[in-house]
Amino acid sequence: MRLSRARLALLIGLAGALLLVAVIVSPMLLISIPSFITDGSTSVDCADTTQVEEVSESGTSDIPAEYLDLYQEYGKKIGVQWNILAAVGKRETDHGRSSLPGVKSGTNSAGAAGPMQFLISTWGGKARIPMSSQFNGYASDGDGDGVADVYNPADAILGAAKMLKRNGAPENVRDALFVYNRAWWYVDQVEEIARKYAKSGDVKVPPQASEECDDPLVEAAPSDVVAKILQYALAQRGKPYLWGGTGPDSFDCSGVIYAAYRSAGLLIPRTTFGQWPFGAKILDGEEQPGDLVFFNAGPGTSAASPGHVGLVVAKGKMLEARCRLCGPIKVTSYQARGNRVGFTRPMQNPDVLDQLKKLQNSSL
Repeated sequence: MRLSRARLALLIGLAGALLLVAVIVSPMLLISIPSFITDGSTSVDCADTTQVEEVSESGTSDIPAEYLDLYQEYGKKIGVQWNILAAVGKRETDHGRSSLPGVKSGTNSAGAAGPMQFLISTWGGKARIPMSSQFNGYASDGDGDGVADVYNPADAILGAAKMLKRNGAPENVRDALFVYNRAWWYVDQVEEIARKYAKSGDVKVPPQASEECDDPLVEAAPSDVVAKILQYALAQRGKPYLWGGTGPDSFDCSGVIYAAYRSAGLLIPRTTFGQWPFGAKILDGEEQPGDLVFFNAGPGTSAASPGHVGLVVAKGKMLEARCRLCGPIKVTSYQARGNRVGFTRPMQNPDVLDQLKKLQNSSL
């Protein structure tokens, strides 16, 4: 039902939300908050993310059963095409069967190791990493033994799934594969293998969980601290925008980010104007979950002093509290925004690095 301007103004007054905003009155002002927010529960039904691609005869005959189970399990868990994972494993090491250097021990001449051929520097700096330690990379513990072992198929395949997810899969899987190995001929080869492994002979985007189901995004976080930041921020979806709000019931754009970092034990500036110079500048295309993306939006702002900020939660996606009439806090795309200024990484600010050290020492 379309509300008249007079009635809308009365409703705004009764709600105590008279803000001086130069916008056209919209009939979509009154936003209903989902029950999972208002009743204190965050439990929702998630979409079935079972892979849509059945295995071809070529796939079942070529892929070892143990590896096939892992490709399918982590493809489903992280939200990427299982046959793309399998094709990477085939192209790199013939599913771990290759006898070349670096597959089962050591590294090859490029410094890559394991069945998915991670560069040791990309994995986390060494081949075997206790998951209780701090590291930057894709090191993962797929078999639950507490160690991220680049030579362990479960660990390596989970790490590869995270890497592909973080760089654009499943929607932009070619871009994600290019990051994995920077050659378009490699991308073409992997896609050709993936098609042979699928019964349909195609590479399809699997059905993704609804936006309330955050496990894939949190699983793909570059660290446990960033995972906590994402977990808190994503839980605020559906709550209303309030200028100056820092929760728990409403937030503005910088307020929800400030609160998310605080939930992980980290203190960053409260406002957009303070957050912009705070983090290390990150090149477009190198952003990762936990980074901030800024826009030249709002009165008195400029490219050198952006007025709007979002939290990167995945490649091309951000969580944002945009404005009072823009609807509730949600996950949106930042790639199509023409007024994007740039990205920053608060985790690389010296103050935050000191805070991270204190958090690590306190947990010992």
